[in-house]
Amino acid sequence: MTSMIGPDIKRDSKPTAGGGTEPRALSHASSNHGGAAESARDVRLVSCDHAERCGGCPAIGLPYGEQIELKHGRVEGAVLRYRGLDGTVPAPVLGADPIVEYRTRAKLIVAPSAKIGLFAKGGGHNVIDIPGCRVLSPALSHVAAVLREVVKADELSNGPLAPYDPPGSGSLRAVDLREAREGDAKSARVLVTFVVQRTQVTDLDPLRAAARNLAETAPSIVGVAVNFHDGDMPQILGNETTVLFGVSTTPDRVGASTHLATFGSFVQAHRGQAGRIHALLAEALELTGSNAGASKRVLDLYGGSGAIALSVAGAGASVHMVESFSPAVANAQASAKASGVKLSAECSDVSSALRGLVDKKAKFDAAVVNPPRRGMSPAAREWLARLDVQTIVYVSCDPDTLARDMDHLRRLGFSPTAMRPVDMIPLTDEVETVAVLRRTSVLAPRVVFENDEVLVVEKAAHEPTTPQGEYAGSLLARVRRIPGAENATPVHRLDIGTSGLVMLAKAQAHVQRWTDVLNAATTRKVYVAAVRGVTPSKGAITRDLREEGKLYPARTRYRRLAVASGHSVLRVIPEQGRTHQIRRHLAAIGHPVLGDERYGHAPTNRFFEEKNGLDRAFLHCVRVELDDPTTHQRLILEAPLPGDLRAVLERTSGPGTLKFLDHKNALGTTNSSMPPPPDSKDERASALDVDTSTPSVRPEMIGDDDG
Repeated sequence: MTSMIGPDIKRDSKPTAGGGTEPRALSHASSNHGGAAESARDVRLVSCDHAERCGGCPAIGLPYGEQIELKHGRVEGAVLRYRGLDGTVPAPVLGADPIVEYRTRAKLIVAPSAKIGLFAKGGGHNVIDIPGCRVLSPALSHVAAVLREVVKADELSNGPLAPYDPPGSGSLRAVDLREAREGDAKSARVLVTFVVQRTQVTDLDPLRAAARNLAETAPSIVGVAVNFHDGDMPQILGNETTVLFGVSTTPDRVGASTHLATFGSFVQAHRGQAGRIHALLAEALELTGSNAGASKRVLDLYGGSGAIALSVAGAGASVHMVESFSPAVANAQASAKASGVKLSAECSDVSSALRGLVDKKAKFDAAVVNPPRRGMSPAAREWLARLDVQTIVYVSCDPDTLARDMDHLRRLGFSPTAMRPVDMIPLTDEVETVAVLRRTSVLAPRVVFENDEVLVVEKAAHEPTTPQGEYAGSLLARVRRIPGAENATPVHRLDIGTSGLVMLAKAQAHVQRWTDVLNAATTRKVYVAAVRGVTPSKGAITRDLREEGKLYPARTRYRRLAVASGHSVLRVIPEQGRTHQIRRHLAAIGHPVLGDERYGHAPTNRFFEEKNGLDRAFLHCVRVELDDPTTHQRLILEAPLPGDLRAVLERTSGPGTLKFLDHKNALGTTNSSMPPPPDSKDERASALDVDTSTPSVRPEMIGDDDG
């Protein structure tokens, strides 16, 4: 029997200069991409005439097989950003059938002029109307058409379903449509959620009347609810949902299992492809065959309505599901009871649940992870690594956050052994991926420089320099796995969320000597930071900083390298090494580091995490220049910008910004150098320099203790 999940990953790929692996040549459409209808392979299909404007796949007019190849390239490209994932080659994409009229859930934005559709490509709040969208299931397409007419009428009469318009009135921001069925398409039932601006709704009775009228017009509708959107939150759905009409749940069959669909709960977009993912999970968890899963205990994280948990439990495993949406938890438990399978469920955020399971010393054979697009939180990844589990099967709808999370898990001792992309949303550039990771040894860090006394290594994000109780590992623990570094001691440290170059002495006796080197006037540490807003082109910040109750002088210089989506990419040089110096200084002038939880701008951070996968401070020590005290040579050491930050830049501004910064040698290289050639100019007159003549900025002192 041929494996659906794909062959085990072989770690013999040829490394590239960037530390990744050379991508394989991508072939055109072929039978390698099983599952797609042959008749679809050679037909250029366009879902609708607005596809390009509303963010559809840029190659949507290509034959379907070539679209599949592009999706494979997207997954492969995400993996290639990370040195720790060297040798990880995704299997061919499982194509879909059908590729039109498949979508079982749609979150559609509502805008003035009765537009019901998607945000236009390129950001902003311009909504593209999508009447007749070919990817919606027939049941959802019919309901969307009825809604469009109702919204049009209510906009003219200022009715309860008038579009939300901040300068005027109206309350409807979006609609969430969910199809459920137990048999063929004729059995389809639809749940409708009105997403309204909370401040605009004081009485639910008009919405209840609208819900009843809508259900009378479209008999497939079995339930209508209202969801309240608060403020400027980036998510479409808020945290509070109230049923207005009909049922609160309805049975929905996916693959071999049936769960209870409800308003706002997660479901895979393509019913047939979701069933194939369930089959992939059964294979990865070794649940196939007679009684194969009878003794297995599986943890299901981000469980949604319980479709995956019920499928795994139906194969004979004992499943514990974690989900933060309480109605979904109750529905999963009810479905499990009706089906007679072993499933327990708790309503909790994943990080808290994992911490509790670790405290209880719970044991699982495997964990299934199916997070939202932003991926797992750093804390969840840490707690999962500390849990007694040998296998992780990660189901992801975003290759960038999947690769980011796999890279972190690799450092925590889980190695990817297989990856299978699945075309869950045909005729878009989105792709689902099932990745299998197995418990293995912790990965040692890359050594940038080493002599008899010290070594300089690359520190990753989400990693303390020295052990801390709440973290599964540390840079120091990984360094001590390097031969000759068993007694390594840090000469300096970086914040947990900051990546880049860190120096460690091989013995305690060398620490002070190299501490003096790092503190010397001739030594420079150069950082790359992305900050909120557009800064001046260059400047210097002079501001005393408080540490342990005392004030110390501190000065930080910067130069703006680029502007990406209205925010600045900076080269930053701190003249001292005060605690959080760069982060505090940049926040003091009104341009905090993106992703900085302590000193940053919370709404901007939330947006960048949701939309761009930034789950830490965008701060990286890219270069250290110092004089070797023994050889008296000038050392220039560099650590290239890591994959997660490169992904953020590419998502916010496309490949152009990255190419420009790489051309300027602003993001570091993998090859650190010894002294420049004798005929070169002053090595400090490089693209990494900051103009020291710029007048200083001295912001007012902040009175609280920010040390």
